[in-house]
Amino acid sequence: MRTVELLLDEAADLAVREAWRRLADAGLPSQARHRSPTNSPHLTLAACPELTAPIRWELAEVAAALPVPVRFTGVVRFERPTSVLAWALEREAGLAALHRRVWEAVTSDSPPQTLSPFHDPGRWSPHITLGRTRRAGAFTGRRVPELLPPPPLSARLVTLRSHDTETGTLEVLRPRS
Repeated sequence: MRTVELLLDEAADLAVREAWRRLADAGLPSQARHRSPTNSPHLTLAACPELTAPIRWELAEVAAALPVPVRFTGVVRFERPTSVLAWALEREAGLAALHRRVWEAVTSDSPPQTLSPFHDPGRWSPHITLGRTRRAGAFTGRRVPELLPPPPLSARLVTLRSHDTETGTLEVLRPRS
């Protein structure tokens, strides 16, 4: 699979990494434990089997629209097949429009059964993952939010990239020149 992700500006990236460190120091699941060089704070917009030429064409237009300002709204927890602790992002009009463009690009040239329903614009919850585990309820303790630094008041999403989950390679997706 190929993800389509947005990276944070430097200050927000550092704030997320500090939250990762604090979770790890407390012995909790943290993205800091994920040692791959591809691991960095990011917002996942979609995933598809392949970035075909038509998808790439549309993603180049999305890359040209960056940076996009965003606001953090606080801590959020998800219990899916995994327990996730994250900082939620406000679903502002600019971010929602950018996400819709990415979703339309990947759905235009991917088999529908290969796409995650969590990335559908009607279900998508923009967030930056702080920790993840297969242990149900791992982040339900009351003290977890107290361990974290406050999220940045605002940030910018500055780089569009794709991660190939099979090869582990990263690709920055740039505007057409």
